[in-house]
Amino acid sequence: MPVRAGNSWLRMAHAALLASVLTGCSEAAEGDGSTGSGRPSAGAETSARDEKAVRSGGSVGAAGSACELPVTFDTAKSWKAEAVQAPLEQGPVTLACEIDAKPAGNIGFLRVWAGEPGDADARTVLKAFVAAEDGVSGEKFSAFTAGGLSGVKVEYLYASELLEETKKESAFAVTTADGPVVVHLGGLDTEEHEEMLPAYELARRTLRTS
Repeated sequence: MPVRAGNSWLRMAHAALLASVLTGCSEAAEGDGSTGSGRPSAGAETSARDEKAVRSGGSVGAAGSACELPVTFDTAKSWKAEAVQAPLEQGPVTLACEIDAKPAGNIGFLRVWAGEPGDADARTVLKAFVAAEDGVSGEKFSAFTAGGLSGVKVEYLYASELLEETKKESAFAVTTADGPVVVHLGGLDTEEHEEMLPAYELARRTLRTS
């Protein structure tokens, strides 16, 4: 029987990783007090990362790809996709694929959730997906079209008890003859989320049926 992901153990599973990354970042910051190292500024590093993130590194969804899905879309350069076997549900969909940002220098995932065919439209599916997650507020839904598909996207705030802060998250949903698909972007915090948004937008812009 699939396990519901309302209080997602996915967040708990990555807690130790996030804590170690935060510790490492803190230690690095303390050791970077001197200037004149010739390193680019933080702004230049961010711009370079964002430029790299919007470049396509391939696609997922088609037969033979890392994750076979009802839709296909481009993945950002260096992001690594992997099919998920664990039966985790959130609302009407089940986790099918994780696309990891760590190889590209960020902490977070694009997670793809898929469901069974039915009569529910994309807005209904996405609202049910968000409603199944505890700690959500400030939802803003809007429609979009891509690759001949009509979908709905949402931006919202998630109150993380684990990290004791509120952060931005995003998701979009479409329905296909093979069932609904939800693509969700989280992140360590709001800053990480915003740095990964170009990859999320790349996936949404290049969305099409498999």
